[in-house]
Amino acid sequence: MSPEPRKAPGSVRELFVFFSLLALQGFGGIIAFIEKGLVQNKKWMTREEFLEDWAVARTMPGPPAINMGIIIGSRHFGARGAFAAVLGVFLFPSFLVLGLAVLYSSFGHLPEVSNALRGMGAVAAGLLIATGIKLLTALPSNVMGLRVCAVLVVVTFVMIGLLHMRVAYALFGLGGLACVYAYRCLGRHRAADPASSRKDRGQS
Repeated sequence: MSPEPRKAPGSVRELFVFFSLLALQGFGGIIAFIEKGLVQNKKWMTREEFLEDWAVARTMPGPPAINMGIIIGSRHFGARGAFAAVLGVFLFPSFLVLGLAVLYSSFGHLPEVSNALRGMGAVAAGLLIATGIKLLTALPSNVMGLRVCAVLVVVTFVMIGLLHMRVAYALFGLGGLACVYAYRCLGRHRAADPASSRKDRGQS
C-alpha cells in the first residue's frame, strides 16, 4: 500500500490560525496538542519527522513550542511563515494568561482553587506520558536501530528521572553522542543503498 500523500498548510493565515488554536489548548504543555495537530489532524508531517523536528526544537534555545513553530513556518513559507507561527503561539494566549493571572491574584488563596490546579497538574502529567508513548512508535524506523534507541531512552530516563541530572547533560552529552552515531549510520546506509539515499534527498 502506498503511503498517504503529505499535506501542507494552504496559506500563512492557516498556519497562524493553527498555532493560535494549539496555544489556546495547551494547558499543561503544548507537545500533546502539537503532535496530534501536526501528525494526526493536519497530516503535515509523519510521526518520524515530528520526532526529528521536536528533537531539534528541544535542543535550540527558547521554548520548544516556539522553536517548533519557527521550523514548521519557515519550512513552508520562509520568514513570513515563521513569524506567523510565533505570533499565533503568543498573541491570544498572552491575553488569556494575563486575564487568568488577574483572577489568580484575587482567588488563588482559596483552597478550592489551589486543589483544582493540583488536579490539572495530574492531567498535564498524563498528557506528557501519553504523548511520549505515542512518539516511541516512531523509533523502530530510526536509522540507529531499535536497540540503540531503546538504550538511549532508558539512559535518558535514568539520568533525568532517577539521578536528577541537569537536562543539559542529557541534551548535549547523550544527545551529542546520539547525533554522531546517527550521522555515521546514515553514511553507512547511503553507501549501501545510493538509490534510496537519493530518494530521501528528493532527487530523481
